[in-house]
Amino acid sequence: MEIIAFLNQEWMLVSMLAVLILIYGWRERIKNGQPVTTQQATVLINADTAIWLDVRETKEFDAGHMVDAINIPHGKVAERLNELEKHRDKTIIVVDKLGQHAGSTGRLLGGKSFDVRRLTGGISEWQNQGLPLVK
Repeated sequence: MEIIAFLNQEWMLVSMLAVLILIYGWRERIKNGQPVTTQQATVLINADTAIWLDVRETKEFDAGHMVDAINIPHGKVAERLNELEKHRDKTIIVVDKLGQHAGSTGRLLGGKSFDVRRLTGGISEWQNQGLPLVK
């Protein structure tokens, strides 16, 4: 009952806290690389303004990946940033299995001033839509 009384008395304070939490969540999401759908990613790739960065382990990458994708496992991206320097003028679309590592990789690359996007749903969503992979 005390919580309800507090919420009634301090509704403005509680509302401001909720707004700040939403803004923080939105900002963190964008900071990790803006999410893009498979269709948006394909448009960027076809316009030659983006590249794929597949952060899955090499074994998973070899089983099937997007055409011309660069494979750097998520645990090695920080030490292999020099491989991405020649692509600095392009958007880097980070791909992983389900989206679990794309956020941390996106944050790392964004912190190094790369233009980063994350493929929504990862390679699983790509496959669910019947889009092609190469081996």
